[in-house]
Amino acid sequence: MGQKIAGSRLIAQNKKARHEYEILETLEAGMALMGSEVKSLREGKVSFKDSYVRFAGDGAVLVGLYISPYVHAVHTGHEPERERRLLLHKHQINAWTGKTAQKGLTVVPLRLYWKGGRAKVELALAKGKKTHDQREDLKRRAVERDLARGE
Repeated sequence: MGQKIAGSRLIAQNKKARHEYEILETLEAGMALMGSEVKSLREGKVSFKDSYVRFAGDGAVLVGLYISPYVHAVHTGHEPERERRLLLHKHQINAWTGKTAQKGLTVVPLRLYWKGGRAKVELALAKGKKTHDQREDLKRRAVERDLARGE
């Protein structure tokens, strides 16, 4: 199944996010899901490709998260890439809406996990990296890996 992370069980992780973005802040949010989506998440069938958070009106929605259709669902299954409402406090939404509007930042999901039987998503306020920054990170990690080996 998934890895245990401090009282939670990992469903999926967005590995590309840390490569493409500089993470400034993180936040935990709940999601409004359908039953067939929960069943698919229990099987770990999810993809973060091109997913982000959009602030609309007085709420936040997760856009582009692909949760594969549940095989054994009745005719009332779910649409795989539908927008999912995020469960956040009003002050959290207002704070991050202001930051994304002014500074040109974006909000991306980092990982999905189970916490107390409920699906949670870890969101990150992020700033896009340039290509040369990504290369520098790869070089730095390679040097750290070599030092850890004792070379």
